Amino acid sequence: MHISAFSIARLPKIIFGSNTLSQLPDLAANFGSRILLVTGQQAFEKSSQWPFIKGWLDAFSPAWHHARISQEPSPELVDTLVKQYADENIELVIGIGGGSVLDAAKAIAGLLRVNHSVMDFLEGVGPELPYPGPAVPYIAIPTTAGTGSEATKNAVLSKQGLSGFKKSFRDEQLVPDVALIDPNLLESCPPDLIAANGMDALTQLMESFVSTKANTMTDALAISGLRACREGLLDWYHQTGDQQQARECMAYASMISGINLAQTGLGSVHGLASPLGAFYPIPHGVVCGTLVASATRVNIETLNAREQDNQTLRKYARLATILCNKKFKDNDTAHQVLIELLNDWTEQLKLPRLSNYKIQEQDLDHIVKHSRGSSMTTNPIVLTDDEIKSVLMDRL
Repeated sequence: MHISAFSIARLPKIIFGSNTLSQLPDLAANFGSRILLVTGQQAFEKSSQWPFIKGWLDAFSPAWHHARISQEPSPELVDTLVKQYADENIELVIGIGGGSVLDAAKAIAGLLRVNHSVMDFLEGVGPELPYPGPAVPYIAIPTTAGTGSEATKNAVLSKQGLSGFKKSFRDEQLVPDVALIDPNLLESCPPDLIAANGMDALTQLMESFVSTKANTMTDALAISGLRACREGLLDWYHQTGDQQQARECMAYASMISGINLAQTGLGSVHGLASPLGAFYPIPHGVVCGTLVASATRVNIETLNAREQDNQTLRKYARLATILCNKKFKDNDTAHQVLIELLNDWTEQLKLPRLSNYKIQEQDLDHIVKHSRGSSMTTNPIVLTDDEIKSVLMDRL
């Protein structure tokens, strides 16, 4: 067995398991008592875990602060919150929420001790200065299963509108100190979030598996995450089978997808997700869920047409074997079944088409023009503009 050279970037300390939220007080005590808690607008405060968190904070940190994130974070929001809390000598940031909350908390933690706007470090839109650090210690606690932000160095920020952008503030110093993943926190997820976020995790696992930067270790992680997705996503969405197990599977799949994307990059779906999420009010997970089948089909067709010896074709066949839990007689059959399965999951999970967000055919060239960011560079084959456009056309 030949194992090519590879490297693995920094990871957080990972604490995974049901009821692990109870460990938060002991974990926080290692960093200090001046705490900034970042949550969503109101969902977590309505949850059964809120009295425990608030009671602990009131006792441990009489001067604790609370920032609420109501939408995908913008650079302006991050800068405003950093300015608001910069003089409070915050010793620990705790983010509890979905991907937007965790990304906002990550960016805030990265800037509280740095006298800069986040625009100075945002890739592709500003001066892209080297990030000097240090970041304030950060504990990330996801309440959804999709982005894997608790395990990454990326804080994704958006400016909405046709001249907007969706870009990353990215540095290894931003990796959370602790990722605390308690599947019990997923209990209140509504079906639309289960679907969109679950398909985001699935897409990240698939794209990292076929990425040009994939390696032996990330492949092993991706396979375990894909199996968890196979066992958990549809049961959780349809409320069938063992729900505790389904949530555990998807919390794990999401975490692994975050670990992998930080190591390998992603692919064409996430290349398109950047302009789509910037130009239109379409949730990131919806983009992934609605495009993954079409993007997979276009990648396979293009590889067959131009690079028939590319080993990625075998990896796509392996994806079919993993997700269907069965073997196929040849790669072509496996590829067809994979595309059919992804289309079936897209329909079962009721992922809307792009036109539901007022995207029209005349808009597609503008989207394609802005799709060649970092994610597209690790797609297993370089796609032409027409090939990228065909992915969008298929889901218009």
